[in-house]
Amino acid sequence: MAGYLVFLTISTAIFALFSLGLNLQWGFTGLINFGHIAFMTVGAYTTVLLSLQGVPLIFGVAIGAVLAALLGLLIGLSTLRLREDYLAIVTIGVSELLRLVVNNQPLPMGKEFRQGSFGVYGYALPPGDKLGLMVLSLLVLGLTFWLLETLVRSPWGRVLKAIREDEQIPKALGKNVFWYKLQSFMLGGAIAGVAGAFLAWQTTTVYPNNFEPLTTFYAWTIVVLGGAGNNLGTILGAVIFWGYDSLTRFYLPQLVQLDASREGAFRIMVIGLILMVLMVWRPQGILGKKEELTLGK
Repeated sequence: MAGYLVFLTISTAIFALFSLGLNLQWGFTGLINFGHIAFMTVGAYTTVLLSLQGVPLIFGVAIGAVLAALLGLLIGLSTLRLREDYLAIVTIGVSELLRLVVNNQPLPMGKEFRQGSFGVYGYALPPGDKLGLMVLSLLVLGLTFWLLETLVRSPWGRVLKAIREDEQIPKALGKNVFWYKLQSFMLGGAIAGVAGAFLAWQTTTVYPNNFEPLTTFYAWTIVVLGGAGNNLGTILGAVIFWGYDSLTRFYLPQLVQLDASREGAFRIMVIGLILMVLMVWRPQGILGKKEELTLGK
């Protein structure tokens, strides 16, 4: 039981971190990103492949975060001047493209190349056991939360909120809206890249199927549930999401007799139902502010 609680805490911390990046992009800046998993993919694969080459973990994570930010730069330069729906389409396309590349290409694993579809394993892990990884993930989550709270309360963060509400206003005040959007997109991507490194350490083996588009919509669920534009709400959303996952995993089979595949589909259906009820009852999320709601724009 203690081992499962450690696993649950690490998973919650990873997805809270992953969702904080999306919350910065969408909740604070209004950028619709349906391919957030692409940044996590870059962070995870960069960290583990560099580890296999003997690069220290901290540098591997830092390089993964930088590469994820550069991916955000490339996507942003080509789409952020266009309508929001172009960004949504491009991001989901890029995420699938990356997943297919690592699935079909040989990857440098140590001194040899191996097919990516067989998974990456045998890479270095943070010192200590899962308990140490839990403490480390919580520390990084706390540090990221503090950093984001400092940023969104600064003049930089207020410009992002103004862009989300009506980008014509900051434009009229002389702000470079495109550059602010790009910064938000890159920083959110870098945070997701760090979350990818923790996911790789937790699973100890990285497969392309770990990075399917559905994971992005888990992050959307967490952000919407907690309240867009609220970092504390995002963490709360992650806690509720994984709490629901655990409760239904253990108790649902006792209530409803279904086979494994139908049970999984049923749990996702219930998540959808909860979100629909939440959108009717409290569209701004649990801790969100109705006046800052971006869904109805």
